[in-house]
Amino acid sequence: MMQQKKIVANKQFLTFVFVFTFIIVACKNEDNNQANKENQIPILSYSILNSFPHDSSSFTQGLTFSNGELYEGTGEYDGKSKLLKVDLKNGNAISKITLGKQFFGEGIAILHDTIYQLTWQNKLVFSYSIKDFKKIKEFPIATEGWGITTDGKNLIVSNGSGNLYFYEPSTFRLLHTTGILENGNPVFNLNELEFIDGFVYANQWQYPYILKIDPQLGIVVAKYDLTELWKRVQLKDPNADVPNGIAYDETTKKIYITGKRWPEIYEVYLSQ
Repeated sequence: MMQQKKIVANKQFLTFVFVFTFIIVACKNEDNNQANKENQIPILSYSILNSFPHDSSSFTQGLTFSNGELYEGTGEYDGKSKLLKVDLKNGNAISKITLGKQFFGEGIAILHDTIYQLTWQNKLVFSYSIKDFKKIKEFPIATEGWGITTDGKNLIVSNGSGNLYFYEPSTFRLLHTTGILENGNPVFNLNELEFIDGFVYANQWQYPYILKIDPQLGIVVAKYDLTELWKRVQLKDPNADVPNGIAYDETTKKIYITGKRWPEIYEVYLSQ
């Protein structure tokens, strides 16, 4: 009888230990799940304020404003890559030059009175006078060129990876590289860039996202999902490709977005 009581007591003790351990593990899992939810970056809303015509033959690689005027860089080989000054209201080119057939144009940025235009795999960066699009210089670059913007001092470049590369404008000397994390993981496919109020906004190639990046911390702090807008555009034109093109007009504080072969440019409000 005494042996049976010991067995029962042991079973009760083991049951208590099991239940106690289960409760502790469950609580920890709940805490971890809650922490993961809290650490997830927010997906912020946006709204379309206006729309403007856009040349749907333009394989848009870069979009930017300078002194209230819109500039665009386009891609593809065989003389289809261009640098354009565009009339926002009607989508027509005011000024343009065509890159050589061997060049695939990529992103553009304007700093002071100079336009910088990347090439994709040619590993060259062209600089032009903003006044007349006269080529000033060619710079070698060690990586592919995708997107480019400026913080007013340096040029910031993407190459389809999760890195942002900071260059000295006068020499195109690489100053430093910052790897960007999203929820603790490296991002990927960073493409067209725009610097707005201390943050880098980046299209994520092949995805409907615009990532809002803190370049000092090297993290994505928020993102915008353009899925519905992309669907809307494709209903207008089935040939419309991925979202690519973010431009900020400092004179009006307005933001514009478009995409490769999109028939429209959209003025948008991005919530903060």
